[in-house]
This record gives sequence, structure tokens and C-alpha cells, in this order.
Amino acid sequence: MQLPVLNDAPTSKSGCEASSCGTTENQMDSLPDSIREKVQNHPCYSEDAHHYFARMHVAVAPACNIQCHYCNRKYDCSNESRPGVVSEVLTPDQAVKKTMAVATNIPQMTVLGIAGPGDPLANPERTFETFRRLSLEAPDIKLCVSTNGLALPDAVEELSKHNIDHVTITINCVDPEIGAKIYPWIFWNNKRIKGVKGAKILIEQQQKGLEMLIAKGILVKVNSVMIPGVNDQHLAEVSKVVKAKGAFLHNVMPLISEPEHGTFYGVMGQRGPTPDELQDLQDSCSGDMNMMRHCRQCRADAVGMLGEDRGDEFSLDKIADMDIDYPAAMEKRKVIHQAIQEEMDSKRLEKSTKAAQLKAAAKLTTRPVLMAVATSGQGVINVHFGHAKEFLIYEASPDGVRFISHRKADQYCGGDTSCGDGESVLQVTVRALAGCEAVLCSKVGYEPWEMLENAGIMPNGEHAMEFIEEAVMAVYKEMAAAGKLDDKQKAVRASA
Repeated sequence: MQLPVLNDAPTSKSGCEASSCGTTENQMDSLPDSIREKVQNHPCYSEDAHHYFARMHVAVAPACNIQCHYCNRKYDCSNESRPGVVSEVLTPDQAVKKTMAVATNIPQMTVLGIAGPGDPLANPERTFETFRRLSLEAPDIKLCVSTNGLALPDAVEELSKHNIDHVTITINCVDPEIGAKIYPWIFWNNKRIKGVKGAKILIEQQQKGLEMLIAKGILVKVNSVMIPGVNDQHLAEVSKVVKAKGAFLHNVMPLISEPEHGTFYGVMGQRGPTPDELQDLQDSCSGDMNMMRHCRQCRADAVGMLGEDRGDEFSLDKIADMDIDYPAAMEKRKVIHQAIQEEMDSKRLEKSTKAAQLKAAAKLTTRPVLMAVATSGQGVINVHFGHAKEFLIYEASPDGVRFISHRKADQYCGGDTSCGDGESVLQVTVRALAGCEAVLCSKVGYEPWEMLENAGIMPNGEHAMEFIEEAVMAVYKEMAAAGKLDDKQKAVRASA
């Protein structure tokens, strides 16, 4: 149940063939039908699908059985977007009603996940009651669970009874000595076990649970948090181990360590990785494991497309009076999903054909270039620079275009123009794009244009509503023709 092994012949600095890192549209065609059906409309498992389909999480699992140095579960923090944060913890009844309300009003929502705010399998009654109800009342929704893995082996049989085809395990190490630096304790067999001993038990349970899930035919995504100086040099080994055991996808995420979040790492000054460091690690793992690069590290009650959160629209008080006719909604959802899938297939074929033509015509020997793209989805450039809340980062090279990551930003048009510490929102946004040599958007104003140019980033508003990959390659060719890529000793990327 694994993706095809990627061709890891070096084609750029990354050593990863363009457009082939992660579950991309090209790989989708080579998957067995049974697996393609599970992932083609799952926004976390398919890079292409995340432009079209939405997901939601329900926060029914408040308790946790381990402590992580990067975690601080907090409530009523609606402006934060990170795991463990929720505005309201739900009962299973409330979770089912909310899920059906969201699926009715956001018909492109295909996936329901339980990811906290604690660990779902440390709250088995609440978690499995929610899954039991949804598998009966909303059978068209894919069900997912995210877990630290400590209680996973005992839950695999129950997971396999429901409509659950996707499980995410957070595995940050396979070495207990490293684990002891990440997990101060676990709660195991009614005892708090600390240090290396506790980390060893956790790792053994994670690996056992992974093997059991694969044996049941359940797709497994492994999440790993990159912690510079702790596990960053070790995660390539983690990737090899989980791939050998049959994991489907590996998601290496950056540590979130701002002091205001109140985590141990944040208080102690542990830094997160730069975009440059994260990309290098993801690329070093990609030869051994298919990488997920579009993760947004969602809240435990996230609603909507990846990169957006519509949770405020579906608070308990707002859904209380909603008239939900889910059987009728299912019929509407089926029609919409089919239309989206047909559009995706058509665009995939069109993009693949044009990409091949561009690559064949390019005949370039120039260095790779990073470009930022403002988009709200559907795989096209369709957002004004000043309205962008995030930018997708793509790498253009003689071998084509591939998605690298996303970087968050605060929209400065119509909002607060100050971020404190003497920096404006615009200055912070430009700094977030460090290492990029161009930014593609639908429009860009005079002030950001000048600031971007001064930062060495070329603004470009000439490709509005065009396919991202096609536009990025076109700009890359223009840069090559203008002689801007001749200096091969120039740093391809700069640390943010």
C-alpha cells in the first residue's frame, strides 16, 4: 500500500525530480484504483486535491497521554493556527451535528478528522462514538484520526471497523535518547514514565501500531516535527524506517516555537527551522519517502480549505438553529464532488501536456529559482498581493516546476498596518518571502512593488488566472532570457 518509489536521480539542488515530491497529480495516475479513490479528494493526502476540497476537525478529545515540549493545549485562541488549539470542546453529539452542518454548507468538504486537542486514542469513548455515528449518518465523508501512537496498537481493531481509511501518527524519532529530549513523560499503564524509558515505550508502540495499520490496509501518514539541534539530523532515518514499514506519506513540519504560545521550547528559546533548512531536510528525505509539503499545521477545530479557517461560522450557537437535511445534502454533495473531480482531471491533463511542452522547449541549463505565488485555490494565480494571507512557494528549474512549501503572511490591505517592534505588516510579509526571486499575484500596488524590488524579489502581476506551474515556468524562461540566471554561483535561496 505504498506510493511508487520516486526517481531520486539528482535534477536540482534537492535531488528530487521536479513535480514528483509528494502525492502529486502525475503520481495519482500510477496509483492502483483502490488507493487513488481514497486519496484523490483528500486535501491532506493529495497535493492537487488541497486546491479544491475542504476538511474539518472536531475537538472531542481533550485528554492526552504524553507531554511534548512543543505542545501547549489552549482554548479560545481563535487567532492562532496550530495543533492543540480549539475554541470549544465538543461532545460526540455536538461533533456529529457540527460535521453535518459543515458538510451541508461547504459541500466540497470531504474529510472529517479527530486530532485533539489532546490525543484521540487517549479519549477512546468520545472518539469512537463520534466515528460510529458519522459512519452511519454521513457515510460519504472520509474519516481520519491523528495520534501520537502510544495507545494505537490497542485501537487498531476498532479503527478498522469504521469508515476510517487514513491514520496519521506523529513520529519524531526512532531513538529513545533523542525522544527523551522531546517528551518529558508518557502516561502508561496508570504510571507517569519519564525520560529515555518513557520515550522507548512510545517508540515501540508507534512502530507496532504502524505495522498493524498497514496489515489492515489503512493508509498511514507520518508527521514529524523538525526541531533544530534535537532531531533535525535524525529525521532522514525516521523517514527510512517508516517507509520500510509501509507508511504512505511523510510530513516533515517546522517547529512552532514563538514564546507567546507558552510551550517549553518557546519559553526556553528553542528556535524553529528556517524555510531553507526545512526544504533541505524535506529534500533529503524525499528520495526515501514521498513527502507532504502543503501541510498548514491546522487547529484541532479547523474548518474549510487548507490555509483558511471558517470555524467561526459553525460555532455551537450558530448551528443550533440550522435546518439540516443531510440525505438531500448528500445528493448535492455527490454532484458537486463529481464536477470538481472532472475539473481536476481536465486541468491535470492540460497542465501535464503544457508542462511537458514547456520543459521540452526550455532547453535551459540555468540554476533553480524559488517563486512565491498568491492563490486562493484551483491551481491558478488569483489573489492580490495585499490580500494574501499566505504564499505558496514553487521551485522552477530546467527540469520543470515543483511545489516546495507555503509561508504565512498578514494581509495589509484594509487591515492593521502595524506589527509592532517598528515593523509594518508589509515589511513582515516581504521578509517572509526571503529567498524567493519573484512573486506572482493577480495585482500588486506601487508601495509593495518598490519594497519587493528593494528586497531583490521581482513582482509580477501579468499572469492572473493562469495555471501556477505554467506561469512560474514562463517567468523562469523570461528570467533566463534576460540573463538573470547566468551567475550559477549566486545563492539560490537565502535563509529567512
